[in-house]
Amino acid sequence: MAVDHIRYDLLAQEALRGVVRNVLADAAKNGLPGEHHFFVTFDTGAEGVVVSTRMRAQYPTEMTVVLQHQFWDLAVTEDRFEVGLSFGGIAEKLVVPFAAIKGFFDPSVKFGLQFAEVTETSTAEEAPDVPAVKERGAEPGPARSAPAIAPVPPVPANSPPAAAPPDGGPDQPKGSGSGDVVRLDRFRKK
Repeated sequence: MAVDHIRYDLLAQEALRGVVRNVLADAAKNGLPGEHHFFVTFDTGAEGVVVSTRMRAQYPTEMTVVLQHQFWDLAVTEDRFEVGLSFGGIAEKLVVPFAAIKGFFDPSVKFGLQFAEVTETSTAEEAPDVPAVKERGAEPGPARSAPAIAPVPPVPANSPPAAAPPDGGPDQPKGSGSGDVVRLDRFRKK
């Protein structure tokens, strides 16, 4: 098997995280356009993530925040974003490096990205839960792992978000739906 010295999997992850960075930077500068809003899932234990002790105890591995109606001070830098949100009526500031993001969804247009944990030494065989992306006409052999564009299941109207504050503001809803990942090959014209 040929060794991928270029590491396309890492390049694809970085490029798609750039999409998230650009969208959040635009929202920080111009506000949310139309009905757009974002669910951002991140690893609370990742390096550089800043959340309160209270929130880390409640969400020790991952957390999903909603950027829709009640958020403030959204600031985006090259490697992270910072935002103020209310959790149970208590204002908190979060700092999330883009490398810690596991998922990004905009339910208004049913667009989503899921990111797999990819290390400098990982291979496609070490990340079997990530769908393989293979170009049509490529030579036979194992495909490299890559982040995938995923469908966003609708959030049932009767399911309240996790840790919903008394004021009904946005919080961290637990992921709903199946979490299925769609292979990009399905959408290619043949």
